[in-house]
Amino acid sequence: VLAGVCEGLAAAGVPIWRGSLGMRAIDPTVRAMAVFWRQDRGVAAERTSHSEGEAQYRRSPISYLQDRGLLVHRWRLESGEGCQAYPILNDLRGEGATDYLMWLVRFGGLTASAMPGVAISIATKRPGGFTDDEIARFAAVLPALGLACYRISLSRTTGDLLSVYLGPMTAGRVLTGEAQRGIGRSVTAAILLADLRDFTALASREDPLRVVGWLDEHFEALGGPIAERNGEVLKFLGDGLLAVFPAGDLESAGADACGRALAAAEEALERTAALNARRRAAGQPELDLDVVLHIGEVVYGNVGAARRLDFTVIGRAVNEASRVESLCRELGRNLLLTAPFAALCGRESVSLGRFALRGIKNPIEVAVPLAPGSRT
Repeated sequence: VLAGVCEGLAAAGVPIWRGSLGMRAIDPTVRAMAVFWRQDRGVAAERTSHSEGEAQYRRSPISYLQDRGLLVHRWRLESGEGCQAYPILNDLRGEGATDYLMWLVRFGGLTASAMPGVAISIATKRPGGFTDDEIARFAAVLPALGLACYRISLSRTTGDLLSVYLGPMTAGRVLTGEAQRGIGRSVTAAILLADLRDFTALASREDPLRVVGWLDEHFEALGGPIAERNGEVLKFLGDGLLAVFPAGDLESAGADACGRALAAAEEALERTAALNARRRAAGQPELDLDVVLHIGEVVYGNVGAARRLDFTVIGRAVNEASRVESLCRELGRNLLLTAPFAALCGRESVSLGRFALRGIKNPIEVAVPLAPGSRT
């Protein structure tokens, strides 16, 4: 969109050398997004994290307009105006820019406080800068350009936030219309159930805000390996999580799903061990991680009240995995595989026996994986 506007006006005689769009993001890791067009380079995009966002904002001309409640301002770079206060203007002047204008186009609606609008700028290298007529021609397209930015950013924000809160796979299904209660489908999936041992006791004696920070660190150690292997975290269960690796057909794809789930679990345990080592060195409490891996048929869909739904998996296989997790402490193991999972995961394993579990009709056999290359 930005390239089309700038190139169109340039072709009509407006001497635009550089244009930009910048706006706030509603995202857990990204504070702001910007798109840049340059006559000699085309389009480039940039994202700013929350950690660096405030400092970058203060170095930007956007802060000048926001702090003063202005909707437009002009800096004549030929005379050095604004170059000491804003490094980007000094850089552009060094590249030959002579004139720079910025507008703020306000957004309305529910996102107005978090995503208030878009900052749009243009610059030229022509001596003397833009004429009043050229500025007016660009200003005339601002309402349409601002509306396009709003619609695009709102659409992307909706998809991104659904992905953050529901997971990419689930978000995709919701966005394609699967929002009615009772809609679901039966799928075969490898199930990963994880739990932080003794978390309840830790939470009862430590400062809640510190506990939340520690919990986030552990979930990061878990969530990264799962996402990297195309698994999906369906929900966080207080001090644990439930994730699935859809297998499609058990015969043809079960081994692949189980292999990915096992690799994710082992890496999560390695990351947790490294995290605990850092905690130990800092005199902070450690938390052991227990993981159970199972495979079976689950129902994947909407469950809940009419106006408050949860897109999740339910079924016997999920219940079985939950019951097996209670064996981790009893057996002194951080990673347990059910027999069906062990048979498909492509790794040698050692059976620990069959166990009767509460609420499960038949005893379940569990195993532990051997290191790659080991033999029973």
